[in-house]
Amino acid sequence: MSKKIFWLAGENSGDIHSAKILQKLNSCHNDIYNFGIGGNNMKKQNFHPIFPFDKFAVMGFVEVLKHIFFFAKVYRKIKSIFKNNKPDLVILVDYPGFNMKIAKLANSFKIPVLYFISPQFWAWKQKRIFQLKKFTDEIAYILPFEGEFFQKENIKATYVGHPIAEEIEIKLSKKDFAEKHNLNLDKKWLGFFPGSRVNEIEKLLPIFYDSIKLFDSEKFEFLISKTSSISLSKFSTNKNVKIIENDNYEMMKYCNFLTITSGTATLETAFLGTPFIIVYKTSKISYKIGKQFIKIDKIGLPNIILNKIILPELIQNEVIGKNIFGKINEILNDKKKYNFIKTELKILHKILGDKSTSKEVTLIIEKMLYE
Repeated sequence: MSKKIFWLAGENSGDIHSAKILQKLNSCHNDIYNFGIGGNNMKKQNFHPIFPFDKFAVMGFVEVLKHIFFFAKVYRKIKSIFKNNKPDLVILVDYPGFNMKIAKLANSFKIPVLYFISPQFWAWKQKRIFQLKKFTDEIAYILPFEGEFFQKENIKATYVGHPIAEEIEIKLSKKDFAEKHNLNLDKKWLGFFPGSRVNEIEKLLPIFYDSIKLFDSEKFEFLISKTSSISLSKFSTNKNVKIIENDNYEMMKYCNFLTITSGTATLETAFLGTPFIIVYKTSKISYKIGKQFIKIDKIGLPNIILNKIILPELIQNEVIGKNIFGKINEILNDKKKYNFIKTELKILHKILGDKSTSKEVTLIIEKMLYE
C-alpha cells in the first residue's frame, strides 16, 4: 500500500457515513490502507480498527469523565502511531470532544487533516472555529448554512451535501414491511427511536414504554428501533411492542408518527417526511453544564436548519410518558397541523439537496493525497 489514511469515527452515524466514502474510495483506488477508529460498517469496506468501537459511544460531560482513562489510553496510542507509523492523511469524522484534540495532535506532527462533519461551533464552543482554522487543512461540511461562517473566517471548506441523501434506501414496501414484522395495516403505527448509545437507551426506553401504556393497543401498533450494536437484553419484553432492527428507514417512512432521540435519526426522518417529536435527556449534571454553553434555542437539527420550531421538542424533565403521549395525540388528531409539518419537511428536503457526499469527499481526499 502506497498511502495510509487514519480515520477517527467514534459514533454509529459517523461509522455509517464513513463507510459510504470508503466504499467509493476503494472503488477508485487499491493503494490505500485505511485504519484507525471505526465500526462494523467501515470494517465491511476493508477498514482496520485499532480499538473496539463500542467503547467510544459515550455522550455528556459526566459520561465522558467516567471513561477518561480509556480516552487517555487511546490518545497515547494515536500519538504513537503518528510518531512511528505516520499516515499520509488524517480524517476526523464529527465526534468533536475527542477529535479536536486529535486534530491538534496531527497538526503537531505535520500530518494533513480533513475534518468531515465539522463540530457544531455555531451552537456552543464558538471558539472551535478558530481551532479548526489552525489545526485542519480542509473541512467537508454537511449543513448548508455553515458555509457563511467558514467564508467569514477565510477557512478552506467545501459543502459536500448531507450523507443521508445517498444513504437512505427503502428496500421493502409497506405491505412487505408489515408482513416481516407482523404488523396490522389497519392500525396506526407509532415508532420510537431511543438512540444508539447505551446510556441514551437506559434513560429513554422506560419512558417510551410509559407513553405506550397510555395508548389503546386496539388502535395502534408500537415499534421500537434497535441498533445492531445494542444487546436485545436492554429491551423489555412486551407483546404489544415490535422491536425493529435493520429496517430503520422503512420504519421512519411507514409509521404515522414517531418519537426520536435528538441526533442523526431526526434528520433522516425529516428527509423522508414523516411527522415526529424530538426528545433529549441526559444526566442532570451534564444538562446543567451544557445549558451554560449552548447558544441556540433549538436542539433538533431539522428545526435548526429551518430556523423555526416545526417539530415539537421535549427536553430533560419534559421527557415523561404523559408528555410524549400528549404531543403525539395533539398532532395526530389535528389534520391541519399534521399536514403543515409534512409540507415544511419537504422544504427541508430541498435545502439539503441531493449531492453525493461520498463522491464529493472522495474528490477532496484524492486532492489531499495525490496533488
